[in-house]
Amino acid sequence: MNPPIIQENLKKVPLFKELSDVEIDHIANISSARIYNARSFVFMQDEPLDRVYFIESGKVKIYKTDIHGKEQIVSMLESGEMFPHAGFFRGGLTPANAEIMKKSRLICIPIHSFEQILVNHPELCVKLFRVLGSKIIDLHDRLEEQILHNTFEQVIMLLIRLARTNGQPYRNGEFKLTSTFTNRELANMIGTSRETVSRTLTQLRKKDVLKVSEEGFFIINQEKLEEEMIP
Repeated sequence: MNPPIIQENLKKVPLFKELSDVEIDHIANISSARIYNARSFVFMQDEPLDRVYFIESGKVKIYKTDIHGKEQIVSMLESGEMFPHAGFFRGGLTPANAEIMKKSRLICIPIHSFEQILVNHPELCVKLFRVLGSKIIDLHDRLEEQILHNTFEQVIMLLIRLARTNGQPYRNGEFKLTSTFTNRELANMIGTSRETVSRTLTQLRKKDVLKVSEEGFFIINQEKLEEEMIP
């Protein structure tokens, strides 16, 4: 993929959408693009961290594994999002695995070169810090959910979060997720069992709080889900 095409694709990334063509050119000149097939890995946990990736299209799963091989999904990322969020101005190792869930086109930028652009463009640096700040708040909220809420409530809060991060307005105040999720994937996002998630989803569907489209996408009524949290 040549620089002019990379430039056009970078303009679609929320982090860069307010930059001028000249500023985008600087980033495009240090960028490269690559197509990854489903089930391939962009990187593995604890590999040297030297690049940052932006998703032009596709779906990427970020997850960690413990010494027993148990999987903990950190996030499911789609078009316009970046990863990993750790590593700027400090280096180190990749904090998790990045697996391609469906064929993806990624724009790759060496972290060292990207850091130099951030130093030269403070407004971009501020925007990046806002992105990183939102990720920190999200992780804090997830930890609080696990401490203060039972598994039924955690599944509900997960669905609300997915409506916000992976959903689009549908109808009557509902949100339709743009990706499908298996019960196992949902369970791995909150550290519970597939059976617990399946049981909770069944209850919510019976109450007409949660629906599933013909294509298998969740249709979420956030207001009704929040009411399920009220004792």
